[in-house]
Amino acid sequence: MEVILLEKVTNLGNMGDRVKVRPGFGRNFLLPKGKAAPATAENIARFEARRAELERLQAEELAAVQVRADQLAKLELRIPARAGSEGKLFGSLGTVDIAEACTAAGCAIERSEVRMPEGPIRSTGEHQVDVHLHTDVTVSLTVTVVAEDAASA
Repeated sequence: MEVILLEKVTNLGNMGDRVKVRPGFGRNFLLPKGKAAPATAENIARFEARRAELERLQAEELAAVQVRADQLAKLELRIPARAGSEGKLFGSLGTVDIAEACTAAGCAIERSEVRMPEGPIRSTGEHQVDVHLHTDVTVSLTVTVVAEDAASA
């Protein structure tokens, strides 16, 4: 299936590119989410007519995401959690916990934007977590996990 991309798609192409994708990926993901349109002559002509508007919208979205990224870069998360004497957590901290902590700190993010390359956090200390805000913008966030007893002292 050949489609024309209406916005930048990670690992696929930039806006305006004509790419060949598997039919299921195009039908079930790209088309319903408005990320692409079938590459017919009519759709290509319609895209070229709207290209300037789409590029402007994409630039505005990127600027808004940059503002959020600057706020997140300044943020220092400190999350209290129940832990044993050796620093091992009773349970773990996942994407939901980090998203809720960021939102409570004043920078609203979604759970789906949090990327944890090493999996859930299972110990106290400093950990690096990526926040993927846009296809071009990823912010590295330092999360400090402290034992609840140490947090209240």
